[in-house]
This record gives sequence, structure tokens and C-alpha cells, in this order.
Amino acid sequence: KTALSEGIFWDFKNDQLSKDVLNYFGFNESIFPVIKEVFSEHGKLSAAVANEFGLTPGIPVTYKAGDQPNNALSLNVLNPGEVAATGGTSGVIYAVGDQLSFDQQSRVNGFAHVNHGKDIRIGTLLCINGCGIMNRIVKDQYANGLSYVEMNEAAATIKPGSNGLLLLPFCNGAERMLNNKIVDIVMPDKNKYSAAEIFRATQEGIAFAFRYGLDILKENGIQPTIIKAGKANMFLSDVFTEAFVNATNVPVQLYDCDGSIGAAIGAGIGAKIFSEKEAFANTKPLQLIEPTNQKQYNELYENWKKQLEKY
Repeated sequence: KTALSEGIFWDFKNDQLSKDVLNYFGFNESIFPVIKEVFSEHGKLSAAVANEFGLTPGIPVTYKAGDQPNNALSLNVLNPGEVAATGGTSGVIYAVGDQLSFDQQSRVNGFAHVNHGKDIRIGTLLCINGCGIMNRIVKDQYANGLSYVEMNEAAATIKPGSNGLLLLPFCNGAERMLNNKIVDIVMPDKNKYSAAEIFRATQEGIAFAFRYGLDILKENGIQPTIIKAGKANMFLSDVFTEAFVNATNVPVQLYDCDGSIGAAIGAGIGAKIFSEKEAFANTKPLQLIEPTNQKQYNELYENWKKQLEKY
């Protein structure tokens, strides 16, 4: 169900393939395989594929999910009120709920989570296209050979607010959370701002985009008390993490995990090697980062939001 819902093929109310979607596109229901539970045997590895990867033919395939439901599984985000985040090429907040709710403006997506079934488990996904990709563009144009670690260190020498530099990170096409608006990006003037100021403004701008998106989720009844994320990508930066936590005013727990760990856990659950509870019995966060400067960051966010609202 989770994979079908990501393709917008699932009718949640009737708990079946959406006949409306199939009829609209002229799809015959016979092209879809037998629908099975996420954690179950979906088939076995063929000899041809096994040879390509140096694996043993006949290995059972016992789990499948999209990247964000899978990332949430890796972080043990399975129950209503739990929230996962990623700060990769795009930025995502993925919140689990127990209601068949949806955003009236379609600014967020609702998926059947990996454990959706008799008990409703809907993953509401907010995506920011311009996240790590914005940091990469800034690296290419302003870093002069610095690594990401060195960029983060330089950004940390600048005070919150980046000496007045505001940067909108929406550089990767239309943003669904902005009602599919394309925001023209104005890159900072190298002669007016230092590289360190630009690095910090970029990371703060991305964090403020997360805050903007989280406010949309709150409009849809999601009130997170903590957000879980892997210590990777943008969350490797203390500057970004500080801005994220204080702008959203929500603590963040960082874990040593990524999507590959989620896939392995899912396969183990599906193969009945261990239960969901056993899978996470020894999982502990690396860090807990709590808001300590939310007042200043809220003021900075409101200034950033005024800049965004000019578009």
C-alpha cells in the first residue's frame, strides 16, 4: 500500500486500488501485482539479477518502500506524533498520523506509512526542493575549494542573522509548499558579503524554509514535540542544526543511521528475523539538540518570511 500510495494509486477510504485513477488513465487492473503487506515476501531474487550483484539466487525480497517512509523506519518513526527529517539534496519533514487528513491546497503529500493497515498510519510529507542542492551551488560559486566541513567552520564564525544577509534557498524548481511557485534566486554579491556570511545565510535560509514548511504541517494538525534525523548531510553542520532547532522551536534527536539501515531493518522484519520492537531495542540517539535562542531566530525568520512574501 505504501508504494501504491506514493504513486497516487491507493484509495484510502475504500482500502483498494483507486478505480478513479485507473479509469482516468485507462490502466487495466491486471498490470498490478498481487498487493501484499509491506513486511512480507514479495518474490525471490532471480539468477540474472543475483549474478549482476554477486548475490545468491533465491534470496527472498521481504520489504519495499519509498525513500522517506524508509528513512522514517530507519529512525523508528512509526507511531502517531512521531516525526522524521532529512536534509539532503531536498529537505523533508515526514510526520506520522492516525487520521485520513489532507492539505486543502495540496502543499504536502499523504502516504500510507510502512505500518499502515488495520491501524491508520499516514505519513504526511513536506518537501523542500532547494536544500542541500542550494548548499552545493553556494559551494561551487563561493567556497574557492573549501570542503563542506570548512564551510561549516567558517559559517560558525558569523553571528546568527549573517550580518543582515537573507537568502531564499528555492533554487531547484517550483516548490509545492509555495503552491508550485518558482522563486527567482538572487545570489549574493561577493564584493558586499564575505564567503563565511554567505555560507551562514545559506544554512539559515534552508532552516527557515523548514520552519515555513513546518507551519504548514501545523495547519494540518501536526504538532511535533521532537524531530528525529540522521546525523548526515545538512545535519552535519552545527550552524544549520542550531538554526533548524531554534527557528522551528522543536528539539532534534540525531541518530547514526541512514536509508540503507532502514532497508535492512525492513527486510529483517519482513523475513521475520526480528520484530519491530526487537529491531530498535538498542537504538539510541547520538545527540539531543534543544532550542536555546528561539526568540532571536523567530525574529530572523519573520524578516526572511517578509522577503519571501514579496514574490
